[in-house]
Amino acid sequence: MNGLTLVAIAIVVLLLAYILYGRWLVKTWGIDETAKTPAYRFEDGQDYVPASRFTVFSHQFNSITGAGPVTGPIIAVMFGWLPAFLWLLVGGVFFGAVQDFTALYASVKNEGKSMGLIIERYIGRTGRKLFLLFCWLFTLLVIAAFADILAGTFNGFTKDGGQNVPGASAASISMIYIFVAMIFGVFMRFSKSGELSKFIVGVVLVIAMLWAGIANPLYYDAQTWRYIVFGYCFIASVMPMWLLKQPRDYLSVFLLLGMILGGAIGIIVANPTIEAPMFVGWTVKNQPLFPMLFITIACGAVSGFHSLVSSGTSSKSIANERDMLTVGYGAMIVETLLGVVALVIACSAVKGGGLPTGNPFQIFGSAVGEFFTMFGLPAHVSSCVIMMCVSALAMTTIDAVTRIGRMSLQEFFSPAEGGDKGFIETVVSTVITLAFAYTLCLAGYANIWPLFGAANQLLSALVLTALSVFLRVTGRKGWMLYVPMTFMFIVTMSALAISVYNIIEKVNAGNFVPMVDGMQLVIALALMTLAVLVVYHCWKELISPKVDKNIATAH
Repeated sequence: MNGLTLVAIAIVVLLLAYILYGRWLVKTWGIDETAKTPAYRFEDGQDYVPASRFTVFSHQFNSITGAGPVTGPIIAVMFGWLPAFLWLLVGGVFFGAVQDFTALYASVKNEGKSMGLIIERYIGRTGRKLFLLFCWLFTLLVIAAFADILAGTFNGFTKDGGQNVPGASAASISMIYIFVAMIFGVFMRFSKSGELSKFIVGVVLVIAMLWAGIANPLYYDAQTWRYIVFGYCFIASVMPMWLLKQPRDYLSVFLLLGMILGGAIGIIVANPTIEAPMFVGWTVKNQPLFPMLFITIACGAVSGFHSLVSSGTSSKSIANERDMLTVGYGAMIVETLLGVVALVIACSAVKGGGLPTGNPFQIFGSAVGEFFTMFGLPAHVSSCVIMMCVSALAMTTIDAVTRIGRMSLQEFFSPAEGGDKGFIETVVSTVITLAFAYTLCLAGYANIWPLFGAANQLLSALVLTALSVFLRVTGRKGWMLYVPMTFMFIVTMSALAISVYNIIEKVNAGNFVPMVDGMQLVIALALMTLAVLVVYHCWKELISPKVDKNIATAH
């Protein structure tokens, strides 16, 4: 088997899925192109900010992509390329894209409200409180895992004390990106230039930042970068969307789409042979294929986190309901393609039956960098550019998830619920979220990833269940969500049970670390408990025979 064949199959399947299945969902549920969207109805310059279809797509794609489509498929190669490839396509088309689009659709139809508030409207206040607490715990895992991956990628020094030029250059470009994004944000908001002018300016800025970062690498160790990354998360959480998040996502999308295009072209030109085996076995390295494959590959197939972006930020920027298909379903389809490209590249890099040393970012960056040298780019420049691209994936996730984490905490302790008003303060809720996330970060991404993957997929099961209630109550067909929500619930509860068992084994072996393993154990048990309670409240509404005609008419 060669890589070109797999990528070609993926492109055809995903394109047909968007044209046929995605449009069928739109036709089945209905949209109103003349409706005034929440972005206009509640425009506040902070969270509700109308934006063009490409701008919102850029934000959605950058935020949901993260490290997952690169990290998950590369780790999953241990089971063989066929299981990973099939799950990416089936999951992306029928699970992930459907969830992302439905979450965006439900939010836009409900005044841009987050999933927690949507659950309160259709399921009840208790369900909302349980879901918000689940979301907040989940965001801690996302921030911790991705921050540790970024710190390791940006580390300016190798294990033997030498300089890590690609990592240091990628770090420099990332820091320049932050400041340039704010300047570009002011330009986008107050300039009367058209989309073409913004596009041209964006491309020029990206090229300039790449040049400046490669020429001026920043050499700091991993711990220093952890502090810097968490500092960036704080800034991104408290700043208005238009000043940092939207322009940064807009600029980053050129890198990410360029990386996908470059990787795809590299595969077409090189047509690499798939060196990894098609199928290794049902149990590999003491890890059972079920359920571990389905939580290892999250982003690219289905990810509960995506629904938080769809309903938490993107829905507040949609300018016209017709943009929802491109933003919700389309962004996920492109992410699935990235997952396939990462899988093919990882499989072609296998030597002697195993992957090269390094974290998934480094493996992917090195392999794609070799492709780029075929186009005349020097090897060190190619490595720096690709390392920056994959780093941008994680940066655009942790800033979004920090914002979502603090919003979940704010909603949970809202004054209407009789909570402490101190938690409502953006700064306070952000600091609390980041403080807990940093403690988890100390465990390292390798220890956090299985728990993060299980929690992420369990979140998708809860969201799909809640969205099924929304569709039923509003008189819309929702059967296309039933199989995904049931499958993901069984998968993730099984995976969390395995995580709890492994942590308990550490206690028996005397390797238990209270501040790290203890917190993971508490979070795993809390997630399982909250999930069962949320599903219970959703299920009561889902099997209820009544349909609220007033709500159905209004939506």
